[in-house]
Amino acid sequence: STDTAIAYSTCYVQCGDNMELLKSQPNESVDLIYSDILYGTGRNFGDYQDLKPIRSEIEAHYLPRLKEMHRVLKSTGSIYLQMDTRINHWIRCIMDDVFGYERFLNEIIWGYRIQGVSKSKYPSKHDHILYYSKTDKRTYKPEKERIYYEKQFFDVKTDENGRFYSDVYVRDIWDCDITKPLISGSKEYLKYKTQKPKALIERIIKASSNEGDTVADYYLGSGTTCEVALELGRKFIGCDINPKAIKITKAR
Repeated sequence: STDTAIAYSTCYVQCGDNMELLKSQPNESVDLIYSDILYGTGRNFGDYQDLKPIRSEIEAHYLPRLKEMHRVLKSTGSIYLQMDTRINHWIRCIMDDVFGYERFLNEIIWGYRIQGVSKSKYPSKHDHILYYSKTDKRTYKPEKERIYYEKQFFDVKTDENGRFYSDVYVRDIWDCDITKPLISGSKEYLKYKTQKPKALIERIIKASSNEGDTVADYYLGSGTTCEVALELGRKFIGCDINPKAIKITKAR
């Protein structure tokens, strides 16, 4: 209905179970999937109820959905799933079974610093992003970042301010100064728990899709993926079971 979904010629957002949306999609119709999935904390975040950190529950939820994601993904497509340390080992096993061990490309670590103290262990301040492709024909455009040094050596260059630097390909550890986490008071923050920054999604969409491609996010949350996809000239498909998520996305 118009209360739960919006549809244009280039994009579609739906409120409901993502399994129902996935089953309605044709084979090989999506170029890129990014999803900040349920982390298995067992917590109620107010905006949504997370899954419990029980292996059988995680597998029962994700296995059928990942099979459908594999089906709708084009042969040139890629998938990025974001999570933390609670379930990344189980999701990796499921992804290996569905996509194939040989289709695993990276386990990207997104490190960040926000308030939080642990006196019993090192504070957990990073997420895992599992990156797989459907075949070896994937779209991938590597990004470079500038690294500065205190002195010149090897092929280090000098910028207009006399600083020594080199441009290197982005590695699989993404530091907090590249994509800062969103907290209350941030310009982007929309008061949606676990909202991710646009810069994080932008890096993924630019690297693994082209203009005019279709980007899908089946755990849509605040709609960051759809907004970034639209800004970058991509089509998008989004789904979330929470009406608040769809309301925020429509507003964006």
